[in-house]
Amino acid sequence: MLDIKLIRENPELVKQRLATRGRGDETRIAEIAALDEQRRKLATESDGLKAERNKVSKEIGVAKAKGQDAGPAMAAMKQVGDKIAALDQAIATVEVQLQGVLLVIPNLPHASVTVGKDAADNPEVRRWGVKPGFTFQPQPHWEVGEKLGLLDFPRATKISGSGFILYKGAGARLERALINLLLDLHTREHGYTEVSPPFLVNRAAMIGTGQLPKFEEDMYRLRDDELYLVPTAEVPVTNIYRDEILRDDQLPLRFCAYTPCFRREAGAAGRETRGMIRVHQFDKVEMVKLTKPETSYDELEKMVANAERVLQLLGLHYRVVLLCTGDMGFASAKTYDIEVWAPGQNGFLEVSSCSNCEDFQARRANIKFKDATGKNRFVHTLNGSGTALARLYVALLETYQQADGSVKLPEILKPYLGGTTHITAG
Repeated sequence: MLDIKLIRENPELVKQRLATRGRGDETRIAEIAALDEQRRKLATESDGLKAERNKVSKEIGVAKAKGQDAGPAMAAMKQVGDKIAALDQAIATVEVQLQGVLLVIPNLPHASVTVGKDAADNPEVRRWGVKPGFTFQPQPHWEVGEKLGLLDFPRATKISGSGFILYKGAGARLERALINLLLDLHTREHGYTEVSPPFLVNRAAMIGTGQLPKFEEDMYRLRDDELYLVPTAEVPVTNIYRDEILRDDQLPLRFCAYTPCFRREAGAAGRETRGMIRVHQFDKVEMVKLTKPETSYDELEKMVANAERVLQLLGLHYRVVLLCTGDMGFASAKTYDIEVWAPGQNGFLEVSSCSNCEDFQARRANIKFKDATGKNRFVHTLNGSGTALARLYVALLETYQQADGSVKLPEILKPYLGGTTHITAG
């Protein structure tokens, strides 16, 4: 949520930065300013009447003590009380309207973010490694996985419908091995604390991180309870300290968590809808940080490096891109995407998105810290995939496929697979 004080004091700046997103949200700033002004006028009037009521109440007490008739003054105060009640109700109504608008306005892009319309305008920051070479035509992951008995898409569709994955045998074991590798890496080498959060969250948690109310149609919700399946571990983990005030010396807090992720979106029509590139349920290890504002952008760069380390250890070619203003997520002020090369797709696939949301989520979730001067301030929140497993799995199968149809796995996975280095048919 944007700072109402910033909108009040510098509406043109807010409009200009929102306009770079290209979604028309800047047109609602005037509405927010008008509601804020209305609320403040009503509050000023209410406060004035409350002060008058307090003053007269004391005078009534003195009059009664002296045996004087306080009836007229009490009757007048009854009318004042009725006016105060009406004003407070009006304030509450305006506040609901104001919050309703603020909750659907996205974050302001950081000044260092490139202005652009869509993914085509995202500047590439760097690349690591080289594209693997093949003496044969590399196959897409669904063919590799099905021939080796790792994946069964037809039966996943029979069980749940399109957009789901059934891992089998060595395929299921490989998925579990990747999850354990990522958790071990981030906790043992990168300094994150592992947490295992609930996979169902309440509405307040979804509002806190920005999924609701803007993107409600993309979320899976229980029919009989106001609970939602997590679209990412970012939601429960960021909300661990919702409505709390942290100590200065507690920050930064760094967490990582494994969860399955549930999302309704089916993805663009065409090739990406086949296989496991865009699915409704996938595994992910997420990194989340709560930091002081002064260090959040340093922590973002470290988070990106942590995600990159995963791909480096697995020997996968990748690139890092900076998302332009038109391609950024709703809650983000700055986002880097890490895209891994998938030979069977002849293209890059996003496996990690690392974002600094600054105090946008913290304002929604009311997460503060008491700084060295004793002042309560909002923390900055960051989140990043460390990484998303489905596309990482795709890149592994397609990169390490062999001419005989087998898959040779990176050495780092050997301890997690009981010494196995090759997946073969049969």
